[in-house]
Amino acid sequence: MANSASLLYDQLKVAEPFFLLAGPNVIESEEHVLRMAKSIKDISTKLGLPLVFKSSFDKANRTSSKSFRGPGMPEGLKILEKVKVAYDLPIVTDVHESSQCEAVGKVADVIQIPAVHGFNYCLYLQTDLLVAAAQTGKIINIKKGQFCGHSVMRNSAEKVRLAGNPNVMVCERGTMFGYNDLIVDPRNLEWMREADCPVVADITHSLQQPAGKKLDGGGVASGGIRELIPCVARTAVAVGVDGIFMEVHDDPLNAPVDGPTQWPLRHLEELLEELIAIASVTKGKQQFQIDLTPYRD
Repeated sequence: MANSASLLYDQLKVAEPFFLLAGPNVIESEEHVLRMAKSIKDISTKLGLPLVFKSSFDKANRTSSKSFRGPGMPEGLKILEKVKVAYDLPIVTDVHESSQCEAVGKVADVIQIPAVHGFNYCLYLQTDLLVAAAQTGKIINIKKGQFCGHSVMRNSAEKVRLAGNPNVMVCERGTMFGYNDLIVDPRNLEWMREADCPVVADITHSLQQPAGKKLDGGGVASGGIRELIPCVARTAVAVGVDGIFMEVHDDPLNAPVDGPTQWPLRHLEELLEELIAIASVTKGKQQFQIDLTPYRD
């Protein structure tokens, strides 16, 4: 398993212009996930983008206890295994606890460490969770917390490496700005390269408005600014990220989780074509050599 993870990791590191982690936020049904996987793979194959299919078996970090969470780990992993076999796709999914890592590692090719759990439990800092994930030998994608600076990610990545796993990536997903909003600081996409591993931009979660949507029956849920997803995506590829993470849905208005920040499947190919075009002309992955010697005309 470790060898296959290293092979995939090496492929993602050199992907041009970038690789793609994409899929619906959460597993709604086996039929829906299989259908989404086929559609997204068809598009990524057509455009020549390496794809890792994403969906979560349990959205434990929900704003409301009434929110849909998914089928749970045993059933969810069975469904993701079917996607993997049916479409020959690598899989990325989340873990929230150390005890989940071993089982998830038997199916997922990339184990994702979410930014926070309940907005107060910083998973990207939890050493036991990072070590347990690392010990699976799979690729570990660590999301930067909404409350921390870019420099923390170097430490988080190092915890994975010190556990014997060199296959690690770091992911920017926005920074808290006030109570119910996130901002994307493009400087982080540059500074996070200090972690010495691929940098991923989460272009959909970065536009969440946590607890920013009032529910008719009382309480709140996460809102979002879907119309700015192209703006953040264009910025990310211009800066020169290695990978794009995005949640995609064929019916976002009726998605049970994070509908306001899932990109419509009908516009996926159009957006990716534009991002590829931007990436083909940017020198974002190259360090600019600034000459400060006196200029003579």
